[in-house]
Amino acid sequence: MALDDLKSAVPDYAKDLKLNLGSVIGNSDLPQQQLWGTVLACAIASRSPKVLRELEPEAKANLSAEAYTAAKSAAAIMGMNNVFYRTRHLLSDPEYGNLRAGLRMNVIGNPGVDKVDFELWSLAVSAINGCGMCLDSHEQVLRKAGVERETIQEAVKIAAVLQAVGATLDAKAALAE
Repeated sequence: MALDDLKSAVPDYAKDLKLNLGSVIGNSDLPQQQLWGTVLACAIASRSPKVLRELEPEAKANLSAEAYTAAKSAAAIMGMNNVFYRTRHLLSDPEYGNLRAGLRMNVIGNPGVDKVDFELWSLAVSAINGCGMCLDSHEQVLRKAGVERETIQEAVKIAAVLQAVGATLDAKAALAE
């Protein structure tokens, strides 16, 4: 199992990450599509080749073709949106908020999967990318759709653990060279 391979690659000094990796993915209460879509989108957003290589095959095996593509789409569109909207939020001039974005975001309106799943994946990627405006926006849509806070937190925990595992494994590889 790729998850076991990934856990075994985590160094001893990051034992908590290894344990958390097993619990947030291996013991998740999320439905399979939400879980593996979150895992795939976050693995992409982590920017860690090792994390993505290890988890992508299992995600692909657990997702429909449409969900697999939509999870990748969530990572892609949030990669753009998180930079754009985070910058708007951080600039002290509020007039930037009045300017038209002028960026295509069609996939958000028609992701090819249940809107709640796509919003959850987008929220998780936004957590990795640190965009407060996007986090608030996706959280509000999810809550309005009846998604419980615990479900949202579950996706954020997956994002946090995969980001930390990716950074740790990339550092381990860099120090080994």
